[in-house]
Amino acid sequence: MHEMSLCEGVLLALEENAISQGYKRVKTVWLEIGALSGVEPEAMYFGFDVVMNETLADGARLEIIHLPGEAWCMQCSQSVQVSARYEACPECGSYQLHVTGGEEMRIKELEVD
Repeated sequence: MHEMSLCEGVLLALEENAISQGYKRVKTVWLEIGALSGVEPEAMYFGFDVVMNETLADGARLEIIHLPGEAWCMQCSQSVQVSARYEACPECGSYQLHVTGGEEMRIKELEVD
């Protein structure tokens, strides 16, 4: 479950940001997670609660913003949405797709005290 290590990375970012921004407590974390990132949202919710226990984000709420997978089809020159890698272009059926979005995971916003 690599989501635990991702949550540890989120905690590290929160702690570093707390020092530079001067907040003491995190109440809510909004994460953008792309459909092609390989991150399981349910595992993130579980890992978040475990990793944030007894930290500045203890009891914080995790809100996940789902981002669609996006690709450029080299065959039909269309930007298309995809839900999985190695999926056919929904416009022309070609497998010549170049992923252009949906691989990311980033902290979008925080609610802090």
